Amino acid sequence: MLGHTVVAFVDNIMVGQLGTAELAAVSLGNSFMFIAMSLGIGFSTAITPLIAEADAEGNFEKGKSSFKHGLFLCAILAAFLVAGVFFAKPLMYAMKQPVSVVDLALPYLNLVTVSLFPLIIFQAFKQFSDGLSLTRYPMYATVVANVVNVVLNYMFIFGKWGAPELGMIGAAIGTLVSRVIMVLYLWFLLYRKEKSKPYVTSIKLFTLSKAMLKKVFNLGFPSALQMFFEVAIFTAAIWLSGILGKNPQAANQIALNLSSMTFMVAMGFSVAAMIRVGNQKGLQRFDELRRIAFSIFLLSTILAVVFAIFFLLFRELLPGLYLNYDNPLELMDNTEVATTAATLLLVAAVFQISDTVQVVALGALRGMQDVKIPTIITFVAYWVVGFPIMYYLGLFTDYGSMGIWIGLLAGLTVSGALLFLRFHSLSKKLANSGTLKSIS
Repeated sequence: MLGHTVVAFVDNIMVGQLGTAELAAVSLGNSFMFIAMSLGIGFSTAITPLIAEADAEGNFEKGKSSFKHGLFLCAILAAFLVAGVFFAKPLMYAMKQPVSVVDLALPYLNLVTVSLFPLIIFQAFKQFSDGLSLTRYPMYATVVANVVNVVLNYMFIFGKWGAPELGMIGAAIGTLVSRVIMVLYLWFLLYRKEKSKPYVTSIKLFTLSKAMLKKVFNLGFPSALQMFFEVAIFTAAIWLSGILGKNPQAANQIALNLSSMTFMVAMGFSVAAMIRVGNQKGLQRFDELRRIAFSIFLLSTILAVVFAIFFLLFRELLPGLYLNYDNPLELMDNTEVATTAATLLLVAAVFQISDTVQVVALGALRGMQDVKIPTIITFVAYWVVGFPIMYYLGLFTDYGSMGIWIGLLAGLTVSGALLFLRFHSLSKKLANSGTLKSIS
């Protein structure tokens, strides 16, 4: 999971050397991508609990059917999302963003949008692999993709080793090529593994069951909305920062990219919760389900505290990774961006725990195939509580960028508390009754 964000981290650091306008443009372009990615990644998570449950039951046919139908729906969704981002590009000019930033962002977005298709296909294979507890193979594929991305970025952003100097477009080329390689390499790894080979070969993708399509969709669509509601609130922070100006938007991108990396580590624990809870659901061992889930809550929260301390200690130094202080023309802008980003990292440090709790709780609830109530919770937390706070404090008070992030903190905290209580209540009811019939 961290590997997805490392791609953006590398892009941001390398593009940041070109200037704050280029960094803001990458931020704006990726904000459209984040929304589409959230829907694709969120939908694909429906595959994992179904595979985990079938794996625990030893039911190969059920598992392969779940994967095949999930892969088919992910491919359809990916095609629609790519088209949707292309059609939505003109909205950039209507969102009160700096025109110079929009002009830079559009060519970058063209190539990165195409990379969305292989990314979501990869995600379908990844969620399947996770469901079989084969979590190393997606990690290997992601590591390879990141190495490819770094090399191609260096070549095409700065014009090294005989390649043309393409600036931001070079970063987009690196992202696209690395994502194609990522999905091909993961398929190759799964093909070589005896446990997974029967699943990833002889896939009759167009021989489909209406009942199974409905089952995957009913799990995937609410899961997609859950991730969409969260990513959209962070995207709203990007857009609101753009209204404040180029430098606040660049600072927001730095703080967002750093906090996204720690969030992806928490997402890894969320996947672990989804797999193990799905296993125990298949075995109907509900006391073990609770024990495993609370162990993951404890471990991930300890790690969140470590990340919070890291942000507090190094908030002044971390923004410097993204900025080029050797350029005298950009020195004033870079100093302002670094100062603002350091302030935002204070808030990011505080919400490490609530962000971790809410995403791990979502993973555990998905493992129990409980998705409808959590979807309502995430909407209320982010858009009824969080967004009004960030909108008012960010645009109508002197808090500015800090006010936007205080709204994020409020939404994440409410989400974390309510989702944890939902899991505790639901799993306790199952453990006490010893039957799945307790889930309404």
